[in-house]
Amino acid sequence: MPTAIRFYEHGGPEVLRVEDVTTDKPGKGEVQLRHTAIGVNYIDVYDRTGLYPSTLPGGLGREAAGVITALGRGVRGFKVGERVAYVYPVSGAYCEVRNVPVERLVKVPAGVTDQQAAALMLKGLTAHFLIRRTYKVARGDIILVHAAAGGVGLILCQWAKALGAKVIGVVGSEAKAEVARRHGCWKVLISGRDELVASVKTLTRNEGVRVVYDAVGKDTFMESLDCLKRLGMMVTFGNASGPPPPINPLELSKRGSLFLTRPTLFNYIATRAELEKAARELFAAVKSKKVRVVVGQTYPLAQAAEAHRDLEGRLTTGSTVLVP
Repeated sequence: MPTAIRFYEHGGPEVLRVEDVTTDKPGKGEVQLRHTAIGVNYIDVYDRTGLYPSTLPGGLGREAAGVITALGRGVRGFKVGERVAYVYPVSGAYCEVRNVPVERLVKVPAGVTDQQAAALMLKGLTAHFLIRRTYKVARGDIILVHAAAGGVGLILCQWAKALGAKVIGVVGSEAKAEVARRHGCWKVLISGRDELVASVKTLTRNEGVRVVYDAVGKDTFMESLDCLKRLGMMVTFGNASGPPPPINPLELSKRGSLFLTRPTLFNYIATRAELEKAARELFAAVKSKKVRVVVGQTYPLAQAAEAHRDLEGRLTTGSTVLVP
């Protein structure tokens, strides 16, 4: 019988349980997958703790890769045995077998491993919309990326460099700084050691950066605003340290008529056409070696709680993957 990670109350990693589950046959428009790799993301922590409301009991996980084992009625364009991957707004990927709507699947091309694909669907597509759509990074831009050695950060930094940007990365340790330097960062600042705003002003000749990509939230939000140049854009897309504080719109005005946005991936891949286009561009960047997918650590599915502890403890680099 296949297993899955479930939780019956919100809380720390200790609430996660390994359970035997039954999986129905795929319904109309669905495909059944045997997972081979499952991505772990901070959104999973938000679901587990209750920061993002969810129904209990619940499952975790938004992205995974696997092999098709059965097709539901009406499915076209896919066949049993094909390697596929998905990102899906309904959590539940922490399991061995799952039924997923076919409209959310993409085929994994040759040259991309299952673990890479599982790490790419949420994190890679997030990096894609951040630098290709939310703010379209261009040659000569100087940009600031928080959590530069994380799963999204390493992809984003490499891709931005390939587009001709200069990337200032922010990380939590010298070890992570070295990882960030190897993956596209022009300069790296260490939080708690380097004064963020003063350092950015020095590096940019007192102008500031064109855009800040901030997945940290509360601890970095206001300083990030002060790193921007006139008409710069603040992109807050995560809450690793907690939700950012409320802000008076006048704060944007007095700092140079700044732009502020809080995007989420699923609004950028709402249609099948958007998903396919983004995935095609992402896989092309990987295959051309503009982006190297760094799976920094893997855990057996049954050790999902340990993976969460390490992620929250900032002990991970790159992407984290569970292996059923």
